[in-house]
Amino acid sequence: MSAVKQQAHKLIDTLPEAASWDDVVRVVDRARFQEAVREGIEAADRGDFASAERVKAMFAKWGVDAET
Repeated sequence: MSAVKQQAHKLIDTLPEAASWDDVVRVVDRARFQEAVREGIEAADRGDFASAERVKAMFAKWGVDAET
């Protein structure tokens, strides 16, 4: 069984017997968020940051003035 399927089984096993589909989605969303945060922290620890110019360019695409 793949690691993802094993993790999914563990998540499902944490739910109460009367869990709804909303509960399933909630626990999966929380796990995805926690994984994204973990990956972000690891990237930051490696020094993988976007340059200030890149961040300003991204904000400019959204119409946000990043200078203020």
